[in-house]
Amino acid sequence: MEPAALLLTPGAGADRSQPQLVAVDEALTALGWTVVRMDFPYRLAGRRAPDRPPVLLAAVREAAAELVERSGVPAEQLVLGGRSMGGRICSMAVAAGLPAAALILISYPLRPPGRPDKQAERTAHFPGLELPCLFVSGTRDAFGTPAELESATSAIPGPVTHVWLGGDHGLRGRDGQVGLGVARWAGSLRL
Repeated sequence: MEPAALLLTPGAGADRSQPQLVAVDEALTALGWTVVRMDFPYRLAGRRAPDRPPVLLAAVREAAAELVERSGVPAEQLVLGGRSMGGRICSMAVAAGLPAAALILISYPLRPPGRPDKQAERTAHFPGLELPCLFVSGTRDAFGTPAELESATSAIPGPVTHVWLGGDHGLRGRDGQVGLGVARWAGSLRL
């Protein structure tokens, strides 16, 4: 496998030290990957409420460019991903043209809990994802059932892999399983 680099983004209520991001970082660093966990601008400014999507997308594009420069890995071989909102923003950036080799999406927030009417706005970009996508999700996630997520991801033209873990959206206590699942999948990528 060629050298690889991964940019990881946190969920809306967390920062770069989110335990599952740390577990993925450790698992892939052990495989020789360069991993960067970023914080979004609102977190760096000490705010709790996420910025609007254009600001979040710009932050991902900037961090991806910095990682490409730092690691020497070509932009087309960069892997992007994150947890919940962070993963969604990465997938939106890729669908909008940010070069990437693959996406790692942990607890993808398919829709707000109890709001199936909001799913379309969170999946409208899926047809633009022509790259391998890994979805690591809890089987009891209030942000989308396994059946809903599998149905929605059928719109993705790139290869999609689902790793289902027992648990809810937070996947608490499953950090090691998340890291292991991502590492197994990442080991099969052709970068």
